[in-house]
Amino acid sequence: MAPFEMETHPDRYKHWRLAVEPPLAYLTLAVAEDAPLAPGYKLKLNSYDLGVDLELADAVQRLRFEHPEVQVVVLTGAHDRVFCAGANIQMLAGSSHEFKVNFCKFTNETRLAMEDASAGSGQRYIAACNGTTAGGGYELALACDTIYLVDDGNSAVSLPEVSLLGVLPGTGGLTRVVDKRKVRRDLADVFATLAGGVKGRRAVEWRLVDEVIPRSRFREAVRERALARAAAAGPAKGPGIRLDALEPAMGEDCLRYRHVTLRLNPAQRTAELIVAGPEGAPLDTPEAIGADFWPLRAFRELDDALLRLRFHYPEMGLVLLKTRGELDAVRAMDAALARLRGHWLVNEVVRLMARVLRRLELTARSLFAIVDRRSCFAGSLLEIALAADRVYMLDEEEREVRVASSPLNGGWLPMSHGASRLAVRFLADPAQAERILARSEPFDAAAAVQAGLVTAAYDEIDWEDELRMAIEERASLSPDALTGMEANLRFAGGESPETKVFGRLSAWQNWIFSRPNAIGERGALTLYGKPERPQFNWRRT
Repeated sequence: MAPFEMETHPDRYKHWRLAVEPPLAYLTLAVAEDAPLAPGYKLKLNSYDLGVDLELADAVQRLRFEHPEVQVVVLTGAHDRVFCAGANIQMLAGSSHEFKVNFCKFTNETRLAMEDASAGSGQRYIAACNGTTAGGGYELALACDTIYLVDDGNSAVSLPEVSLLGVLPGTGGLTRVVDKRKVRRDLADVFATLAGGVKGRRAVEWRLVDEVIPRSRFREAVRERALARAAAAGPAKGPGIRLDALEPAMGEDCLRYRHVTLRLNPAQRTAELIVAGPEGAPLDTPEAIGADFWPLRAFRELDDALLRLRFHYPEMGLVLLKTRGELDAVRAMDAALARLRGHWLVNEVVRLMARVLRRLELTARSLFAIVDRRSCFAGSLLEIALAADRVYMLDEEEREVRVASSPLNGGWLPMSHGASRLAVRFLADPAQAERILARSEPFDAAAAVQAGLVTAAYDEIDWEDELRMAIEERASLSPDALTGMEANLRFAGGESPETKVFGRLSAWQNWIFSRPNAIGERGALTLYGKPERPQFNWRRT
C-alpha cells in the first residue's frame, strides 16, 4: 500500500459528519463506499477501513481540544437501517499481515481515546445504533458509555467474526463485552458465536445494549437522553483551541517536525526518534496555551511519527529514542503542568501525553533509549526512556550527561494498566520509585546505574563500540520472537481491560491472521462472500 497521510481535518472528511450543537455533538457515520484508502474494495453498509478510522481519531481529538463545551457526543449512522457493518472484509482479506494487525491496533487505540475522554474529560459518548450493528460496528458502540438500539424487529448487535470469518473481533469486543458490559460469560459465549446476533429485549436482558427504542421516536428519544446526560454533567468548559496541521518535512530517509525528528537507516533496519525539549520560560497561565504549546505540539508530533513507523516503515525493527535540550527546561515545564493540572486544557494536554506514551509502548518495535550529550531525559521525557526496553547512558568525566525526575513521573502519565512506569520498574522495591521522585538533584551516570534507572553506562572509550554491538545484536534477532518477548516484559504487574485487549487479543489475532483456517486458500476470511464453504484443519493447537 502506498504511503498515506496520518493527518486529516473535518473539512476533508469523506466518511464522517461532525456537527457541534453545544452541549451535544453528533458524529454521523456516512461512509462513502467508493472512497476506500486503497483501491480494490468498496466500503458497503457503512463498513470501515483505516481511512474511516483516521477521521474518527481526528474528530475525537478535536472535540476534546477545540470543543470543550460539548459534554455528550452522539455516534449514529446516516444510512437507512444500518449503523455500521464493521471492518471491511475485502480490505482485510487483501491486506498484508502486518497491516491487518496494525489496523486493528490503531482502531482499538481510537476506541480507547473515546473511553479516555469519558473518564478524564467528562465528554461522554452515546451510541445511537439506528440499524445493523455488526463486528467492528458493535465494538465502536462498546467504546461508548451508553448504547441505544433501534427496536424494529430486524436490527441486532453482533460479533460474527468467529462464526463467519474464522478470526476474532479485532478491536476489543470480547474483552469489553465481559469486562465493561459485564455480560455473563456463558451468554457472551453464545453471543460471540451467533452470526445473526441478538436484538430487541433480549439484547437489553443480556446487557449487550442499555435500551431499545422504537424507530418512530428513536432520534428524538436519543436526543432527549443525551440532553439529560449533558444537563447532569455540570458547567461547560472552554473556550477551546484550534489544532493546526503538523506537516512534517519529508526527505528520503528523514521526517522533520518542529520538535521531533525521525531518521531511518534501512540498511540496519533501525530508526532514530529524537524529541527536542522546550525552550524559553515555562507556562504561567493556561490562557497562554495554544496549538504551539510545547507539550501539546511535541507529543502530537511524536504520535504522528509513531503511526508512520507502524504503517509506512514496517522493516524498521529497532528504534533508538533520543532527546535534545535542557533538563531544567523540561522540569520547569512539568512543574507548571502539575501546578495547573486543574485547568481543563492542561488536563487535556497531560492526558494526550499519556496516550502517546502508551502508543509508544504498544508499538511492535524494539526500543533503546540513548542518553548522551545534550540529552534531556527529565520528567515527561524521562517517561520515554522508562518506556524503552533498555536504557544506555554515556558516562563522561564532566558528569554533564544526566537524567532527572519530575512530579509527572508519579503516575500522571500511566501505562495501559494504570501503574506508573517507575512503579513497574521497581516492583521488587516500591520505595525506590518514591526515592527517585523525591530526589531534587539529577542523576549522573553512576547515580543512575545505582538507582536502577539505566540498563548500562559506558565511558567515552567504550561508548560507541558497546552501543554498536547492542544495536547489531538486537537487529539480528527474529522480529516475531522480539515482538512477543517485548509484549510480555513491558507490562509487568496487574492487568486491565486495556492490557487484556493488547496482550491477549492482539497476540491471538496476530496468530490467527496467519493461520490457514483464516487466510489460506480455503480459509474463512478468504472465502467470505463466496459460495464455497471454508475448509478447516480440525486439530486444536
